[in-house]
Amino acid sequence: MATQKSPPEPLPPRLLALAPVVYGGTALWLLALVVLAVGHYGFGVFPPIWMWTALAGFVLGLIGVPIMIWQRNASRRGARGAQKID
Repeated sequence: MATQKSPPEPLPPRLLALAPVVYGGTALWLLALVVLAVGHYGFGVFPPIWMWTALAGFVLGLIGVPIMIWQRNASRRGARGAQKID
């Protein structure tokens, strides 16, 4: 005897909000980049690979912001290929 499972409850909007994660993460990478650059060039205390890693994180965050905005706009206008954000 098969029982039908009800669909799971939708996630609350607070958990679907990508903007705080993307903006906050990008800002934290920028802060890390500034601290590491000052520490490396000013005091010579950090290895340069840490600074380049923070730069890569910041640049990837900058790339992610327009992708997030584009995907959100596509979802709002009902584009077929867009991820659905309820």
